[in-house]
Amino acid sequence: MNITVLIVDDEPLARDRLRTLLAAESGIEVIGECANGTEAVEFVGRRRPDLVFLDINMPGLNGFGVIAALAEPLPLVVFVTAYDEHAVKAFEARALDYLLKPFKPGRLHAAVERAKEELARRQPEEVSRRILSLLADRPAPAARLSRITVRERQKVRFVRTETIDWIEASGNYSILHAGRENHVVRETLATFEQQLSADEFVRVSRSAIVRLDRIQHLEPAFNGEHVVVLADGSRLPMTRGLRDLQERLKFS
Repeated sequence: MNITVLIVDDEPLARDRLRTLLAAESGIEVIGECANGTEAVEFVGRRRPDLVFLDINMPGLNGFGVIAALAEPLPLVVFVTAYDEHAVKAFEARALDYLLKPFKPGRLHAAVERAKEELARRQPEEVSRRILSLLADRPAPAARLSRITVRERQKVRFVRTETIDWIEASGNYSILHAGRENHVVRETLATFEQQLSADEFVRVSRSAIVRLDRIQHLEPAFNGEHVVVLADGSRLPMTRGLRDLQERLKFS
């Protein structure tokens, strides 16, 4: 008997990739996909899947909100998250699994095998208790910047992060490149790296953070390094994370 699976993610490409990889797993039947938390709550209540691959970072009702809205007994949940590995230790402590974006096929296989073992011996009340205890004890997610304060003479402006093409390090300052405008901000690049959404921005070198959807293509450079070419023609040396960036660009 197959394990029935629901995929929940607001990114169509992410859903497509997960469905394709799950098709190669034996004993798995994907019975539905949902693009948001509200759809997921309705689907789980109606179809009762055994296993849900649940994205955490969704607009509106996020993954934790979905869990809070579900009636017991809860399905087994494999979280799909862009959180760093320290943040997901709480999931492991309760024998729940997670996929850290961008994940490799082998990591998904391990999650599926772990889910099969859990479902083979599971007690519905115990699964519900573990997941609900995670919801109660989870650390509050760090706030992500949506606007950056810029002081200009006697004015204070607010630059929305979706207008930023890339951010350049300049000592203890940073330069926001947003279209034809540049703004100098007294904040380090390391601080911006922590505060900006990892789903939207990536650090490509010690001196540059780039908005993923502004990347047009990559070009090889000297010594095995690459250059990131943005939609506005900017060319930025890339000194870290080529494979990670290539994977993330598939879903941005």
